[in-house]
Amino acid sequence: MAFMIAQRAFIKLYLLTLVEKHHGYGYEMLEAMKSSFKEFGYTPPQSEIYRALHELDSEGILYREKRLKGNDPKVDFQEIVIYRFTDQGKEKAKLYKKQVKADLDRCLGILHKAEKDNY
Repeated sequence: MAFMIAQRAFIKLYLLTLVEKHHGYGYEMLEAMKSSFKEFGYTPPQSEIYRALHELDSEGILYREKRLKGNDPKVDFQEIVIYRFTDQGKEKAKLYKKQVKADLDRCLGILHKAEKDNY
């Protein structure tokens, strides 16, 4: 068993929550996570965000949908990839989040014990 939760599992947990909240494309999710963890000095690596998204896609939890970023195809040429749940994706995500929750609880226990024993 790993000492602490793996970074990729941690990132996937947040990505699933962001997709649930309809924050659908990679860069937008990266910026949301950066903002969320700035006060803790953690910046998720961009490469890990995209690796995690590709894993969630290959695991059948999410699927990719390409579209133009803006609403006017005459002006907006930037194509983005939106991530959405597959038909079974929400159930798979729920199971994944349950597994990660158990891992987070174990890690919190270790950290709380270390804090109590040493400070």
